[in-house]
Amino acid sequence: MRRPWVAVLLAVAAFSVSAESIQGKVVRVSDGDTIAVLDSRNRQYKVRLAGIDAPERKQPNYETSRQHLATLTFGKIVVVDWYKKDRYGRLVGRVEAERQDVGLLQLRTGQAWWFRQYAHEQSAFDRSQYAAAESEARANGRGLWKNPKAVPPWEWRAAGSKR
Repeated sequence: MRRPWVAVLLAVAAFSVSAESIQGKVVRVSDGDTIAVLDSRNRQYKVRLAGIDAPERKQPNYETSRQHLATLTFGKIVVVDWYKKDRYGRLVGRVEAERQDVGLLQLRTGQAWWFRQYAHEQSAFDRSQYAAAESEARANGRGLWKNPKAVPPWEWRAAGSKR
């Protein structure tokens, strides 16, 4: 007996898996939390690292943060486990390079803030790791935490034209 719904279900499941995870080479690093990934079919994806927010272009530490992310990812194969698209059409997800969580490494070295506003989108494990990484970087004055009055990017953006 034919069961056409089985074929449909399998097709949907296959699409869901591929839509949630991509693998490819990092071909561009826009800033400290955004990369471009080229997959094996030559499709390019803009990817926003989940759970972090890095300095904006005119903020202090912008270039240092971008360069650090480039060192971690540029030209390397990454795995992106994404769960949504943001308002700019970027995939938002956890990025691993050489089996390491790149967002977590940005936090540990003081190159980004933990984006607490979106913590509810992270697993409990990642929330715990990210919070601890930011606290440790802050306590040790790493990266942007050398300046105790560093302004988080979300506040910088909210100030808009005042800067």
